Amino acid sequence: MNNFRLIMEQPTKRVLEEYSSISIEFKVESEYKLKWSNNGLGGVKFVEESVSTHWKDYDSKYDNPSLLIDKFNLSNWCIVSAFDRERRIGGAIIAYDTDGINMLEGKDDLSVIWDIRIDKEYRGKGIGSKIIDRCVEWAKSKECTRVKIETQNNNVGACEFYVSQGAKLSNFNRYYYKEHPDEVQFIWSINLEY
Repeated sequence: MNNFRLIMEQPTKRVLEEYSSISIEFKVESEYKLKWSNNGLGGVKFVEESVSTHWKDYDSKYDNPSLLIDKFNLSNWCIVSAFDRERRIGGAIIAYDTDGINMLEGKDDLSVIWDIRIDKEYRGKGIGSKIIDRCVEWAKSKECTRVKIETQNNNVGACEFYVSQGAKLSNFNRYYYKEHPDEVQFIWSINLEY
């Protein structure tokens, strides 16, 4: 898939609305279950187990990226957008040094990929890797030392993708999502080298 192009965009209302029109929905067929040894003192193991197949979509009237412009100062944000000719087919939202973003830990040298999505028709064609590469370049241009990415234990494909991009699991939280108590938050980190 070499016909696509990437561009860096400011997250304006129009760009966020267009970006948000790309589905983030994914099929869940398995998830990582946490297996504790000696209540955690002996470590924890992540074991992939099959589950009843279903679709998961985190976009909603509350979580849709088009609403970010009303919640945060987006001056330190960027959208890496992928296009096939004039059609928007994917992208990622990346931010740094922004008040109110817990994953940035109040630091100005961390960045977070807030959201990454690829049109279903274009998934598995290498576009995500190019988008991550461009996000890393952008974070380096802002003198960040690390890129953080959030996903959940039920998004096995995303976990495998982040590992393939050099990310390491840096945190997990079993009790993070009040509205989804069975989901475990995974935080991945890509350490930036200069």
